[in-house]
Amino acid sequence: MADIYRLTDQLVAYALANELIEKEDQIWARNELLAVLGLTDYKPSSAKVKIPKTAAEILTPMCDWAAAHGLISPDTVTQRDLFDTRLMNVFAARPAEVISEFALLYKTRGPRAATDKFYRDARALNYIRTDRVAKNRVWKAATPYGELDITINMSKPEKDPKDIAAALQVKTSGYPACLLCKENEGYAGHAAHPARQNLRLIPLDLLGDGKPWYLQYSPYVYYNEHCICLSGAHEPMKLTKKSFARLLGFVELLPHYFIGSNADLPIVGGSILTHDHFQGGRYTFAMEKAPVEKRFTLKKFPRVKAGIVRWPMSVIRLNGSKKELTEASDYILKKWRAYSDPQADILAFSGKTPHNTITPIARRRGKNFEIDLVLRNNRTTEQFPLGIFHPHAEVHHIKKENIGLIEVMGLAVLPARLAAELAALEKPLIRRDLKAIQKDPALNKHAAWAEELLAKYKFTAKNAKSILQKEVGSVFAKVLEYAGVYKRTPQGREAFERFLKRL
Repeated sequence: MADIYRLTDQLVAYALANELIEKEDQIWARNELLAVLGLTDYKPSSAKVKIPKTAAEILTPMCDWAAAHGLISPDTVTQRDLFDTRLMNVFAARPAEVISEFALLYKTRGPRAATDKFYRDARALNYIRTDRVAKNRVWKAATPYGELDITINMSKPEKDPKDIAAALQVKTSGYPACLLCKENEGYAGHAAHPARQNLRLIPLDLLGDGKPWYLQYSPYVYYNEHCICLSGAHEPMKLTKKSFARLLGFVELLPHYFIGSNADLPIVGGSILTHDHFQGGRYTFAMEKAPVEKRFTLKKFPRVKAGIVRWPMSVIRLNGSKKELTEASDYILKKWRAYSDPQADILAFSGKTPHNTITPIARRRGKNFEIDLVLRNNRTTEQFPLGIFHPHAEVHHIKKENIGLIEVMGLAVLPARLAAELAALEKPLIRRDLKAIQKDPALNKHAAWAEELLAKYKFTAKNAKSILQKEVGSVFAKVLEYAGVYKRTPQGREAFERFLKRL
């Protein structure tokens, strides 16, 4: 069993090295840790204290000790997360201090310096669980639309049956109302709700109306500085003129970040539609790099540069001033919400149920503002019960889930099962043994795809992995094509033109 006193000294030294505490805080911090560990004594370590690169390197053996001494029970991932967050809470500055530091850095050194420090602290405090994020399988895949980002999501651990059972025993209070509420800041959590004692929020006045939205980071970042901007009120997502104004207000405040919103309808929206929020960060996606392939003019907004983006989904890109883009985006949204074209399978309503909405993404282009408006439709049919403009059955072996904001921009978030399945496919593909794939319960979903690949490639031990990664990228490009309301065909382009004529 590890020396708990040495581990405590290590964690204090780590906090000091990462500027979470000052030199004068060391004894206090140690005593706070001892209290969490249920210890009333302390024995200084004789060995030289080694400072690890990540908090997880110390927290894991500390949790091992805590489990052995009955402080973590049952010994599951969820209970360990609750406990190690209590430990890191010792080093978390109070919200007012974090907000003041952010404001000072913003004023004296600029927005980039402010977010740099805020992001660094979120990582150092283990709020962003960098050790788990590092488990994700990540690569880029060349496609006709540029290099798409592929991620197999290995970061979120599967729920232990003991955790599921414990969660069922928790008396639901409705507090916090959801995972995105500002009330999560500092919340200790329980079996059915993650600990957020090391979470801090930065209030942002996006509209100049004194109603704060809040900046935080995602605990499981999918790209650099993956942030969330959330409403202070627990209100459902609703895309309005104010949404566009807030998105553009965000990139005015933080011009080195992009920001986007999931669509506000089921199927085409994100996983959390119950709380209005955006996602952004400091990353350049393939969609941002995609060129405008056709220019057009908005009659009501002649000064706005408008065009269709060369992208598998149907994207209108606008460039201009903040005020002009707010008005023009709202105008296009209203036109799109009411637009039907049965010839292109687009119906605005089924009875009173709406189908048309937009996924917007905003960024800065020099002094100008830019916004991409991705046209979405969530209509279903008997033939396509999951959605006409949704991944179709032939690609479900790779991606079946909804296409939200992150996917729209060109980053695939794929299920963890794929890591093992792709590895297992290599040997039978090298042997050209299609029957083995067909007979394997874990692999037979890939059989039709494997047959196509065998007709296309000669697999070897050296190239099998890279071919599969490339072809996963090709499948993801097809996923995005299915999600596009206007296909990249002569008929699709004509249909797109019919809508543009209404603008």
